[in-house]
Amino acid sequence: MKNIYALLFMVIFTFTAFTTTTAQTKWNIDKSHSKIGFSVSHMVITDVEGNFKDFDASVTTMGDDFSTAKIDFTAKTASVYTENDKRDNHLRSDDFFNAEKYPNLTFKSKSIKKVSDNKYKLTGDLTMRDVTKEVVLDVKFNGIVTDMGGNTKAGFKITGELNRQDYGLKFNALLGTGDAVVGNTVDLDINIQLAKSK
Repeated sequence: MKNIYALLFMVIFTFTAFTTTTAQTKWNIDKSHSKIGFSVSHMVITDVEGNFKDFDASVTTMGDDFSTAKIDFTAKTASVYTENDKRDNHLRSDDFFNAEKYPNLTFKSKSIKKVSDNKYKLTGDLTMRDVTKEVVLDVKFNGIVTDMGGNTKAGFKITGELNRQDYGLKFNALLGTGDAVVGNTVDLDINIQLAKSK
């Protein structure tokens, strides 16, 4: 009987430990320590940088394993900001985002693959102007820490590129040389800090 009880105890202990470590974890984006940035070439010779001021995201993982992450992200296109009011208003117009008709830019993850100790490939669907395209982004995982308030935080650096024309951001003015005033390739430079839900 003792052996039976011991075996039963081990089964219960193992099952409990497994379900605890693999329980679903919810993470919320810490907006004050995150930035959704991008850059694009201007007149070939310089890059203009910008970001979105109004955004939100939710992430769920199994335990703290980010290779299991499910990500839903939304940014308000009207919140685009490049430190120039005239340029920002142009970006909100139909030449680019048409923020009035298409107020949201969204990303929904499909898979995340670990490629080294702290690097991942994130694949998901990016939607702008009701056009959805699959993108693959590079993710650097900067680690997990506990802040002074006892909150568990995780940090990431996300980079990638996309062609704005694929999403109907159609502005296409040319210089006298035939070069584009605004480049088609948009480089993404995103810093994300997540806070574990309590």
